[in-house]
Amino acid sequence: MILAGFVLLAVGATDLVRQFVPRRWIGFVVAAAVVVLLGIGGDALLPALLGLGAGALWAWSMPDEGPSRAGFWPAVALAALSIAAVVWGGSRSASGLIGELWTLRSPFGEVPFDLAVLALGAGVFLLESANLVVRAALDGEHTWRPAEVSGTVAPEPVPSARSEADAPAVSAVIPADPRHGFKGGRLIGPLERVLVMILTLAAAYPVLAAMLAAKGIVRFPEISRDGETGARAEYFLVGSLVSWVIGLGAAFLVWWAAHS
Repeated sequence: MILAGFVLLAVGATDLVRQFVPRRWIGFVVAAAVVVLLGIGGDALLPALLGLGAGALWAWSMPDEGPSRAGFWPAVALAALSIAAVVWGGSRSASGLIGELWTLRSPFGEVPFDLAVLALGAGVFLLESANLVVRAALDGEHTWRPAEVSGTVAPEPVPSARSEADAPAVSAVIPADPRHGFKGGRLIGPLERVLVMILTLAAAYPVLAAMLAAKGIVRFPEISRDGETGARAEYFLVGSLVSWVIGLGAAFLVWWAAHS
């Protein structure tokens, strides 16, 4: 369990630093120091160091700009590692100095240090790293928005005299990256995944279903203008389903660890 927590925490912190910290090396040093200190205080230095190594590999294989070097496979490997660490790793009987001083109560009972690290790591991963996973899924499926919406249309040609030299020009449509059409998605996506995780753990399934249905209703006017291409609907479905699966997967990890 503790290994999955440190891996997710290191990966999530790496992507937050890459996205929001201007001087990345300072952010990386601070994030690594926090992870190492948590590992030392929680008698889990080796899992903390392995987590930092996983964060470095993630940063190399999943760049914050441009396509992923290994496609969707880094996300699959990370999911497999996290699941294995939670399912077969189990919980520890002692958590070092921090574990002795640690006290955290919740409506569901005591929250041990290892479970808190896992929940924190899953939450941090949902903020920015999951955006990269969704992007890799969209790139892997070559899912694009319609060119007439996301592209740049050249101005209409000006009428001229009839001559072969002044033949009518044809408007050109330059395809663009569909991600440029949804700037708010970088904020909506993380909030949505965190809510999915929290509502799932709280067993508030009617509220969760209502929230997911509301998103479809809000997007329906745009999807209804899809015409014959179906590109908007495909982009919405692929991105939303991958995002929801990530949020549900994080909730599953925390739930399993809490009941193991």
